[in-house]
Amino acid sequence: MATFLGLDYPTLWFLVVGGVFSGYAILDGFDLGAGAWHLFLKKEKSRRIALNAVGPVWDGNEVWLVIGGGALFAGFPVLYATLFSSMYIPFMLFLAFLIFRAVSIEFRSKEEMAWWRKTWDITYSVSSIMLAILLGVVLGNVLQGFAIGENYEFVGNWVGFINPYALIVGFTTLALFMMHGALYLSMKTEGRLFEKLRLLLRRSIIFFILMFTLTTLYTLLYIPTLSDRFRASPSLFIFPVLTFLAIANIPRLVTKEKYRTAFFFSALTVSFSLALVAIELYPVLIPSTVDSAFNITIYNAAASEKSLGIMLTIAAIGAPLVLSYTAFVFWTFRGKVKLDETSY
Repeated sequence: MATFLGLDYPTLWFLVVGGVFSGYAILDGFDLGAGAWHLFLKKEKSRRIALNAVGPVWDGNEVWLVIGGGALFAGFPVLYATLFSSMYIPFMLFLAFLIFRAVSIEFRSKEEMAWWRKTWDITYSVSSIMLAILLGVVLGNVLQGFAIGENYEFVGNWVGFINPYALIVGFTTLALFMMHGALYLSMKTEGRLFEKLRLLLRRSIIFFILMFTLTTLYTLLYIPTLSDRFRASPSLFIFPVLTFLAIANIPRLVTKEKYRTAFFFSALTVSFSLALVAIELYPVLIPSTVDSAFNITIYNAAASEKSLGIMLTIAAIGAPLVLSYTAFVFWTFRGKVKLDETSY
């Protein structure tokens, strides 16, 4: 089997896909979090400022989702087929809410009527909330495993994705994104709106810590197999420790009003949380609840080595371009939001 830097191609592509989805969760995470807070902002000007804080970057952030989906399809076609077949309903709902969210942002400012703007405000906020929850629901189901039978076909219940653990992970994801979004908006606003967001930020931190604690306890008590790798390799405990330190640093930095640094640690929390998921599952991508022989792994789900080698070369060229573009956009639109005639 071909290797690079001591890692085989399926493992390398596993890291690439994980890195892309981490980028998406960090970037679109604060967009979704900002949208989840939208209805808590009562004044028209406050809502416009919040929309324009994400306005220049939200569509670029979603590019990472497209890249992630493409990378998943190209690198692990078996996983792509089984995942989208078994999670058809949540993914279709996700697509619908994604469309409604984009339309809400673009349509809201097209008319002056109060009912028109209120309608799109509600649509925007509800869509953002549901997108965050659905992402967590899919992740929760992946961690638990699917009813996968022979030929890696889904043999379970189509509404089985609605279960306690998936919903807990869903609301934990929402809480994380709301905290992430409140931090981003705090960096982009000033005056009375900034003071309002400071209060919302404190509430979101409490909400996230409670949900993260609940998810951790549920996982340890009811899905103990997810911690097997950490028991087998104590050195890996560095990742849970780093995750807890990143979370603990956020309220400390917020108290000191260092919102930019707190936002950085919030992004680290997102990244470390997904790293924990990757470590818990590797080399399995989706566990089978029917028989472990039907587990989908990075090896039985991967494309050919030649395909992976070519795609890794393309990724090595394309990744710096995407990162450069993202950095350029954020640098261009840095600073506090100021409304003008071109604003949403």
